[in-house]
Amino acid sequence: MKKKQPRNQNQSKKQEKESSSSLKLGDMLNQDIMSQLRQKQKELNDAEQEKRAAEEEKKRQERKQREKNKSFEELLGESDLNWKNYK
Repeated sequence: MKKKQPRNQNQSKKQEKESSSSLKLGDMLNQDIMSQLRQKQKELNDAEQEKRAAEEEKKRQERKQREKNKSFEELLGESDLNWKNYK
């Protein structure tokens, strides 16, 4: 009988460890807090996307402005046409 008691104690300790390790953060936190965290995450993602879109728009405008301000020499140099064929 004495041998069976330590086994039972070990098994109960293992069960306690398993049950405590199976708890997740979501289980421990209040659902209201979880919804607030999800909302905050969504807001941060939206803000990041808006920032990326603004940066892309700014780069597009800068490219357009550079293209507009190029001289004839620069445009001619970037041209892929071989002007010797048209002489």
